[in-house]
Amino acid sequence: MNTNNGKILKELERLYPDAQPALEFRSPYELLVAVILSAQCTDERVNKVTKVLFAEYNTPEKMLTLSQAELEKYIFSCGFYRNKAAHILSASHDILEKYGGEVPPTLEQLKTLAGVGQKTANVVYAVAFGGDAIAVDTHVFRVSNRLGLAHGNTPAKVEAALNEAIPKELWSKAHHYLIYHGRRVCHSQKPDCPACTLKELCEYFNGNK
Repeated sequence: MNTNNGKILKELERLYPDAQPALEFRSPYELLVAVILSAQCTDERVNKVTKVLFAEYNTPEKMLTLSQAELEKYIFSCGFYRNKAAHILSASHDILEKYGGEVPPTLEQLKTLAGVGQKTANVVYAVAFGGDAIAVDTHVFRVSNRLGLAHGNTPAKVEAALNEAIPKELWSKAHHYLIYHGRRVCHSQKPDCPACTLKELCEYFNGNK
């Protein structure tokens, strides 16, 4: 683990003081659906799809008036549309039947919903309900390992390492810092190391000088 964790976090906070979710939503339910759709899809594409979808189907009750085939037509461009449609409809049914029509507020309850794994549960828990959690997507995974903020060859291992490396009250903010840095500087194929203000603290950069 990088001994410069504190310095890295301070610089990330300086760089991205207004870091926030890119997905557009107006309720925990809308966020849940958007996060399910975002798997292997850009937030920009999801926002275009949900702008149309949520105009009429923004609650579990309304969503369940759609057949799977009808929902698939709305979300086709997000990819993996059959599985995503099935998960959204199943989760909507469970929200109505098990949780009185409201998205449940705990990690354990969220993970009982179809299509909701650890990452999705962490996002909804942190963003919709103000919980302390770090969701490890591809950006968080890549940037954490490169910086040396956390090492791991699976999202679960990186999440556990980040939880150790970062104070709990900063988990949710750090999640967004790392996403922003991955999108703007620490790109997957060609990280912009010359422009990176973290390079002197970065294990990846210092190992490739």
